Amino acid sequence: MNLPLPARAPDASPAVANAMPTVAPSTASPAGPAGTAATVESRVRYTVYFEDTDSLGIVYYANYLKYLERGRTEYLAQVSGRDSRRWLDAGYGFIVHAMNIQFLRAAELGDVFEVVSSLERSSAYRGLFRQRIEREGQVILRADVQMVCVDRSRALREFPDVTATPA
Repeated sequence: MNLPLPARAPDASPAVANAMPTVAPSTASPAGPAGTAATVESRVRYTVYFEDTDSLGIVYYANYLKYLERGRTEYLAQVSGRDSRRWLDAGYGFIVHAMNIQFLRAAELGDVFEVVSSLERSSAYRGLFRQRIEREGQVILRADVQMVCVDRSRALREFPDVTATPA
């Protein structure tokens, strides 16, 4: 895959890696009942390490899937107040049904970027995560991720209102 190399500012320096996620308000309504859009975006900051790159110092394409997964996990924890373990303990397993990704620019060793995630309920049984990866305000990847929810026996179950107060 030939992706253009990012332009670098001569004085760019990496920020603190893996900072705690922050949640910023958006303009729509909460990801509550089906057909509603997300009100919040979560932003999680990462730094690219050697382990993330190929021999040329470019992020290996499959590693973007890990970053996106972390973004969705942090979104659910921040918006719902439930971490992954509490969702599982309550009988909710979130799995990817479909994914569409556009790789726009490459991230490189030492880059600092943010995974930005928001959620829309597309039906009673599906949630659509709209995600992007930004470096210095520039979008380098866009992804739409269709999620479904299953119970402990892996049977399809209704997608929860992630904005509801946890039990």
